Amino acid sequence: MPDRLAANRLLVRSAHIAGIALLICGCAKHAPDAAGTVDVTAVTVTPHSVSFPEDYVAQIEAINAVEIRPRVGGMLEKRVPIEGEAVRIGQLLFVIDRQPYIAALAQAKAALEQSEAASLQSQHDLARAKSLSEIDAVSQQELDAAVAKNQANLASIDAAKAAVRTAELNLGYTTITSPIDGVMGRAQLRQGGMVTANSTLLTTIYQTDRMYVNFSVSEQRLLSLQRQLGRALSQDSKTPPPFRIFLADGSEYPQTPRLNFIDPAVDSRTGTLALRLEIDNPKQLLHAGQFARVQVAAQQDPNAILVPQRAVQDLQGNNYVWIVDAAGRAQQRDVRMGARVGSDWQVRQGLKAGDIVIVDGVQHIKPGSQVKVTPASSEIQSGA
Repeated sequence: MPDRLAANRLLVRSAHIAGIALLICGCAKHAPDAAGTVDVTAVTVTPHSVSFPEDYVAQIEAINAVEIRPRVGGMLEKRVPIEGEAVRIGQLLFVIDRQPYIAALAQAKAALEQSEAASLQSQHDLARAKSLSEIDAVSQQELDAAVAKNQANLASIDAAKAAVRTAELNLGYTTITSPIDGVMGRAQLRQGGMVTANSTLLTTIYQTDRMYVNFSVSEQRLLSLQRQLGRALSQDSKTPPPFRIFLADGSEYPQTPRLNFIDPAVDSRTGTLALRLEIDNPKQLLHAGQFARVQVAAQQDPNAILVPQRAVQDLQGNNYVWIVDAAGRAQQRDVRMGARVGSDWQVRQGLKAGDIVIVDGVQHIKPGSQVKVTPASSEIQSGA
């Protein structure tokens, strides 16, 4: 046991020594050699056309979401589909206890038959009164009463028919079907629960084959976008606007969004306008309420100068880079920075085409140091 413990201690000590050695080797990679020359990695400034994107926080919304509420009250007898299951228009969702409404319909039909029988009797009485009035066997008052009674019975038939129709509708409302194609949300009431007409929320059906993406921009930014993108921002344009959707994990959504709506009024509380994109959702990756990021590539610079962000140094709020002059010596150059694009940073002032900017090895140089330049890797070169 002591031998194993000693061996473990020796192994840990060896690992520490190896790590320190690797760190020293990494730091010595750009250390000055015997002649005082420092090895550095650098990129050559090459202006090219770049679009500078702007990001906006957005929220996903179902293109249609229908709350399912009962039109009649009673006990929930059956729930047919499974929560989260796709449903079709007209598919049965819930069944409310039908027996009270079957009885109500039977009662309404019986009342209709009574009204029809009373109307038939009043029609016979009216016909008899008319024939007797021709020989002055009944008074005018009795004739008028027979006419009024017949009209009242006819009206009661119409009322009874309306009651039957109402009872039929209520009986039909005990079976609740889906009004749209979509996906059933969480059921808010279980089988056996009591529902209240036009009040109790049973579930929500979401139409998810297409989704809305809602976000807001400032009034000034929208004006700038409209000037830069022209008709691409109009809702009837056939050219898709340059919008890109990124999900919460940073991945880009593959479908191309379309501009669907621009609010005609500015929100006086925030000074922003609401924009809405429409996007297809064939694989059901988007869900209602989900947050996303909308990227708009709006600002185009045909001669942008980009350098890797790690090449830019900061000193009390001022930025500078190290460049290599014609004599192969390192010099500081003050720069004014612009927008960040990925791992790069736009240089607005301070650099020109052909300048050699040091990316790695700046910790070993000072103004006037002789340097030996190694071109940066292809990934850094392509980015800059």
